[in-house]
Amino acid sequence: MLVTYLILVCIILAAAVVATRARSLIRAAISLFCGSCTLALLFYLMGAPLGAIIQLSVGAGLLSVLFIIAISLTENVGGQRHED
Repeated sequence: MLVTYLILVCIILAAAVVATRARSLIRAAISLFCGSCTLALLFYLMGAPLGAIIQLSVGAGLLSVLFIIAISLTENVGGQRHED
């Protein structure tokens, strides 16, 4: 079980690093979504199902959708779209 926890923590840390290093804001938001989903799974495995549900609904669901909507509105207002 410890190996599972360590793998999940490594995934969360990798998602955080990708989110801070990503040149595209959409990729950063998707990385934050993946990190939030993994954190919810970690909460569930540690015996906190209510914490996992709240993390999944607020962290992964609501905030990721709001970030993506805000990013697409910001890119449309600027008139130029930067693609990698």
